Amino acid sequence: MIDKRLFLIPALLLGACDRRPDPNVLANVDAEQRTAAADAGRIECATGTAPVAADCTIERTADGNDTILTLRQPDGGFHRLRITRDGRGVIAADGAEVAKVTVIGNDRIEVAIGDARYRLPATVGPVAR
Repeated sequence: MIDKRLFLIPALLLGACDRRPDPNVLANVDAEQRTAAADAGRIECATGTAPVAADCTIERTADGNDTILTLRQPDGGFHRLRITRDGRGVIAADGAEVAKVTVIGNDRIEVAIGDARYRLPATVGPVAR
């Protein structure tokens, strides 16, 4: 005959489990996904109110002494950015819309042009005042 108390052991073990995800594990997974996307030539982006996802591609080309980044959206739209050497990071390489750059982490910036947002890796230094 089976002792009924044995059925309590799995219930007690499950009750002792912490079901909340570990924030450090989640941060590591997020960083690994960003690295994998960057290795595949993809960056995080969004248009309008859509959530940010690693759906855009990035191409680097040389233009004389400058570097141009072409950021392509899944719908075929694109923006071109010029990497600056004066501390601004990037500026719009062409078009009438200005690129607004926001630091979102120690090694990342978000660039907004029109209704598009792109998240790029960056070396972020002290902010000039």
